[in-house]
Amino acid sequence: MKFDAVTIKNFRNFENITIDLTNKNVLFGMNDVGKTNFLYALRFLFDKDVRRQNFIDTDYYKKNTNTPIEILVSIDIGDTEDGDSQKLRAKLKGAILSGQDKVYIKVKATYDEKELVGIPVLYWGGDAEDLEEMKVHGTFFDIDYVFNVFYIDAYVDLYTLFKKNANTLLVNDKEQDKEILENIQKACDDLNTQISGLSGIKTFEERIAPEYKKYRHEDVSVSVKSEIAVKGLYSNIVPYIKQDSDNSLYPTSGEGRKKLLVYAIFDLLSKEEEEKKINLFLIEEPENHLHRSMQIALSHILFHDEKYQYLFMTTHSPYVLAEMDRVNLIRIYNADKIVSKSALYNVPEEFKTQKKMLNRGLVEAVFADKVLLVEGPSENVLFGKILSELNPFFEADGIYILPVGGFGFRPYFEILDALEIDNIIKTDNDLRKNTGKEKYSVLGFSRLNNYIGENLLPTEPIDESGVESKRKLYDSNRETLDQIRKEHALYLSRCSLEEDLDEVLHDKMVEYLPQAGGDVIGYLQDAKNNHMVELVEKLTPEDCTRIFEHYNFACLKEVTL
Repeated sequence: MKFDAVTIKNFRNFENITIDLTNKNVLFGMNDVGKTNFLYALRFLFDKDVRRQNFIDTDYYKKNTNTPIEILVSIDIGDTEDGDSQKLRAKLKGAILSGQDKVYIKVKATYDEKELVGIPVLYWGGDAEDLEEMKVHGTFFDIDYVFNVFYIDAYVDLYTLFKKNANTLLVNDKEQDKEILENIQKACDDLNTQISGLSGIKTFEERIAPEYKKYRHEDVSVSVKSEIAVKGLYSNIVPYIKQDSDNSLYPTSGEGRKKLLVYAIFDLLSKEEEEKKINLFLIEEPENHLHRSMQIALSHILFHDEKYQYLFMTTHSPYVLAEMDRVNLIRIYNADKIVSKSALYNVPEEFKTQKKMLNRGLVEAVFADKVLLVEGPSENVLFGKILSELNPFFEADGIYILPVGGFGFRPYFEILDALEIDNIIKTDNDLRKNTGKEKYSVLGFSRLNNYIGENLLPTEPIDESGVESKRKLYDSNRETLDQIRKEHALYLSRCSLEEDLDEVLHDKMVEYLPQAGGDVIGYLQDAKNNHMVELVEKLTPEDCTRIFEHYNFACLKEVTL
């Protein structure tokens, strides 16, 4: 079974939006763009506790109660060997034909002006245009016998959750429990007897009877009886944390500790019905109250544990996404109206062993509005300094610099493009000598052609590889390279970072790096990151402005536009 897509019409801040889905989905975006509303749209479909509250006028987009709310989810059940597909097909019965491999589930609510609510009506079937109305059994629809929804909000209360589910979690079904329960009952009876014998109770009984008889002359008395009973066995129990090496009990007072216990409880609850129903997890901002290391640990569970096979999650934290793989990234944002873009992300096979490092850069970038993709840490250090001088809050304004390192640009820009996050690439004009030949391949040009998908730049090998050869190659193709900058946001260095920087600030670099002995390019290239840090620490605001305004570093201007 695989979630396929969802369409939301006229619901809260969604006028009409369609989003591709898979079985693990992560929603991100700025505050107040509708991430929680998206989860609630799914809850009105799958969660009986929310659905029975009905829709109110503010649930309708801009209170447009003349148009019904419609939420439609499509699910692929083409894999007939899959147990969850079989559960869904079994309940659908005649609503889906044998040759149909998708099921469509829809909730529709027309607003009743007299009752001032919209009553949810559910439909399902194998044809989106010809759905069958779902049967209702009291407050349960047929779908409620198929899906089990676990909604975990950002501030779920541990003790309320525990007490609500105590009878499910604490089942006394062992033979020895009978004797223990009988002893508890005897203890309760004895306790009730002793409470009834307290002097305060006896005095009250003696005083209340004469007062009662003033109103009705009857030969009666008034007794006060304690009714502590076994049925209230779990009414006052709370979970504690106990260290293995310590017999003392410690209250679960820390919010982070409570959060982890909440997830542990939901894990147990999900096991109760996983054989009979399909467990669906809707999670809001799991990072709240969790240290970075705990977020990363939780990430591993969410993206690798089979319990979370069907997951919809909102987050603002890159650490929660550290272990993501085979996940649908959904970006919700506000242009003229609320819109979205989604992209299916699979860690490339060649990077599986380096997944955490690959994800680390990507998940930071997907929370940005504009991303500058650069070769490595030297560019990151230099460009970060320049942008900070011009705008100390450039990161708060949604700009992010991402060094691609050994992963190359493609794993990043393909996802960023799909999510419609503006990204600019700054790459070197690399040359490489062909094995057994005297000529040099124009790697920088070939890289740009590859990213564009069209051979706009010449790829014939050239005779020399020095700085002047690179500049000559660049200058002879400058018109095309400028057009590529404009149309594709791909910026090729005239040579390399260090050589391009030397062209802008040679005299200053010689002054700032006397230890280089005049060879500042060689010095910077020798120990790239460390030596670039030495230089950057000495750059003045005037130096930064000069670099920012230079043709060689026009990528910085574009990322700030």
